[in-house]
Amino acid sequence: MLSATERAAELLSGCQDLVVLSGAGISTESGIPDFRSPGGIWTKYDPEEFTYQNFVSNRAHRERYWKMSLEIHPVLAAARPNAAHHAVAELERRGKLRAVITQNIDGLHQLAGTSPQRVIEIHGTALAVTCLSCGDRLPRQEVQARVVEGEAAPECRLCGGILKPATISFGQAMPERETALAFEHAESCDVFLVIGSSLVVQPAAYLPVRAVESGAKLIIVNLEPTPSDRMASVLLRGKAGEAMTSLLEAMGR
Repeated sequence: MLSATERAAELLSGCQDLVVLSGAGISTESGIPDFRSPGGIWTKYDPEEFTYQNFVSNRAHRERYWKMSLEIHPVLAAARPNAAHHAVAELERRGKLRAVITQNIDGLHQLAGTSPQRVIEIHGTALAVTCLSCGDRLPRQEVQARVVEGEAAPECRLCGGILKPATISFGQAMPERETALAFEHAESCDVFLVIGSSLVVQPAAYLPVRAVESGAKLIIVNLEPTPSDRMASVLLRGKAGEAMTSLLEAMGR
């Protein structure tokens, strides 16, 4: 009888259009804490305070956000891809990968070698900043340096507009293009692989459901149970890096 890893490897070996959904659990092994977990950032700050509406309407809230960023951003900037990110990149090199849909904002899939055009960041990216007025886009490090130097709430140097990290904040609309593309891929893949997502945050939580309804096989790699476990063809309990390394080994060359 095949083990769960062997069954998952068999599905991946036979697939042609793999779609990966990655969540916080893939990046915790790179030193990025899950904001919602005990000891995470939302145990120190009230997430309801950091809504898109507050950020846009109130300078004091913007100042508080950028102050919080002094604690968060260095961790994101220092993070490096782990074995799970590299495994996903290897699946692309083997010709299996159609797309990576990520709930993460850290850019680690791209750093690991996954083609940027295959990565759909449905919650945006922490590595860029945009002006909400003129649309200018800047590297996050450039704006973060201004905060470190004492700017409490940086403004656009082109038009004076509000600068906001290119992440999707609480209360902010999901990006239409990326969300539509994510569902398009979910509906047309033959295997949908979830890595490190609790599958409770919408709309990403519905992606594996849509994939299975459209005929795909579902593989879930996660430490804890998820609401979609009953739909999965294979469940792998464990850390993302270890599980994905074992999967590649089982697939062979």
